[in-house]
Amino acid sequence: MDPNLKPGNTKMRILDATAELFMRYGYTGTGLKQIVADANAPFGSLYHHFPGGKQELGVEVIHRSGAMYLELVTAVFDAAPDIVSGVHDCFDGAAEVLRATDYADACPIETVALEVASTNEPLRQATAEVFESWIEGAAERFRTAGIGDRTARELSISLIALLEGAFVLCRATRTTEALGAAGKTAAAAVEAALRHVAPESAQP
Repeated sequence: MDPNLKPGNTKMRILDATAELFMRYGYTGTGLKQIVADANAPFGSLYHHFPGGKQELGVEVIHRSGAMYLELVTAVFDAAPDIVSGVHDCFDGAAEVLRATDYADACPIETVALEVASTNEPLRQATAEVFESWIEGAAERFRTAGIGDRTARELSISLIALLEGAFVLCRATRTTEALGAAGKTAAAAVEAALRHVAPESAQP
């Protein structure tokens, strides 16, 4: 028997399938029957694991996906030789994923946030919490490089705004030109901030 089909993994399959569907179709475009079909799970198992239905499932998927993306981006930053290279690597990696998935595999947090910001408070709050965790994660890397708190946060907000905006443009135009341009802008802003860092405070 395929280990992925064991009953104990049903919840994880539902979460994985939902995250994948959210990336492609958004929250409102994803149906419960579609979720359980893609997860190879009985329909009743969805309400067993998520008594609050689609909204509860959506909130958990947002938080789980947000944590996974944060871990991925943090690993990219930490593997880079310096913070500017890390910024370039984040945008280059995002472009590579879009090309490899035929522009389908974008950010599920952004996709859901665009839909629910004015209509579903629990989901809006969940996306806001994820974005805040990303802002803080990037700001911590900038602070480690010697950039002051306020500038580090502003750079983080700008980086995420550039990345998420570029995702929308890339999916619409089916090119990665926007990610390339946004990455250059983000890296230039970080380089400018680093020029004001005292040599003894800069990251080695």
